[in-house]
Amino acid sequence: MEKLNGNTIIEQEVEQSFTLADFINFPEKDIMDRAREFRQFSKYIDQHKHNTVQRVSYSSSTPIRLVKDNYTGEMRNMIYMASNDYLNLSSHPKVKQAGIDAIHKYGTGSGSAPLIGGTTNSHVELEQKIAKFKGCESAMVYSSGYGSNISTLLSMLDKSDLAIVDELAHASLIDGCKNTNLKFFRHNDTDYLETILMRFSNDFRTKLIIIDGVYSMDGDIAKLDKIVPLAKKYGAYLMLDEAHATGVLGETGSGTAEHFNLKGQIDIVCGTFSKSLGGVGGFVASNAELINLLRFYSRGYMFSASMTPPTAAAISAAIDIIKSEPERRERLWRNIKYFKRKLLELGFNIGQSETAIFPIIIGDDFIVKEMCRDLNDLNIYVNPVIYPAVPRKSSRLRLSLMADHSQKHLDKVLKALEELGKKYKVIKGESEREKWEVLMPDVTKNNKLPKYSNHEKHADRKRNFSLVQY
Repeated sequence: MEKLNGNTIIEQEVEQSFTLADFINFPEKDIMDRAREFRQFSKYIDQHKHNTVQRVSYSSSTPIRLVKDNYTGEMRNMIYMASNDYLNLSSHPKVKQAGIDAIHKYGTGSGSAPLIGGTTNSHVELEQKIAKFKGCESAMVYSSGYGSNISTLLSMLDKSDLAIVDELAHASLIDGCKNTNLKFFRHNDTDYLETILMRFSNDFRTKLIIIDGVYSMDGDIAKLDKIVPLAKKYGAYLMLDEAHATGVLGETGSGTAEHFNLKGQIDIVCGTFSKSLGGVGGFVASNAELINLLRFYSRGYMFSASMTPPTAAAISAAIDIIKSEPERRERLWRNIKYFKRKLLELGFNIGQSETAIFPIIIGDDFIVKEMCRDLNDLNIYVNPVIYPAVPRKSSRLRLSLMADHSQKHLDKVLKALEELGKKYKVIKGESEREKWEVLMPDVTKNNKLPKYSNHEKHADRKRNFSLVQY
């Protein structure tokens, strides 16, 4: 896309006028034409050095990480504020050694799918540990966290059933409901949830409420203490995704159910091993009868190779460490409380964050990308989350904390955020966006950008649930 006469205000408006949503589908173009159009858009983004995704790392997921700059190729030691490895277990000596020992014993792969030769005793041990850790009778593990959720749901629900899903639930949960009836309820709004449950109390074979324990873009906690009684009252089952809660919430780090003293009372518990457990893959835990059924009807389990045995062994070791080293969780929570207090003192909008995930809500995609670029230049690794991953007015920077972040690390980040917050006038909700709208109400009218005919056809610009979730 061409640069428009060097007019900064126009450039800002143009970049915001075209988003990832515009490239989801072009009815009049084939896939290769669509790819060429997107590449043109990407080049325009690159002019402002706004492409901060998929920066390549050359070290482990620790508070200081060696990262290659997307534009200069320079190797940078950056303060890493984008990891979900909350307890730093991916680098724990015992976790690494468990994986190394398993490589010597099993090799690097499982050799087959679980039902036809790909199950080792390392998988069985992990399934037993995660089931007990989550207060369930039985569990099964997958090689992918996303695949775990989507495959489980697709095998359980069809057009005779109803999924009732929190509107901010993870993309994998929503995508798993494509073959069933789907109703969203307003985020964490239990009154709205009850209205749906009352309305459809007798209309469907299975009613399944689907929620996250901790929400990945906002860091807030599900109102599990209110949702569990509602499910029981209206004869619905509850599926709880513990991706961002495992290792963080609860007296022993078991997660959201333990946090609310409801461990053992959740119908289906699922999650990924890629956050606090420092590995990769996913699990679903429930009663023994359901898990046995899923082993034979979950296509993602039946037709995918098993999780690698070294990965299973490393995750098993990580579960043991969560229990035996509670000081890691204590350090994480000291960091959470300190960082939250300081962000609020500076005047940033962090929504309802309660955990290790901190959204700094800006509400302006262009400013988010500018700030992310500037932070990158200051050797601070932060991710932008913009439309359509979130609604337009809630675009944000997303930061996440780890147990091994020091106060010195956090103070450096806070200082940079304060300076940039003042520079871009986003502290305490100030923004120059209104000025831009007055100056240039329709800057795309006479520019040389391609006119995408489907630009206004994306369901009232609703958030695309499949983009940029962690």
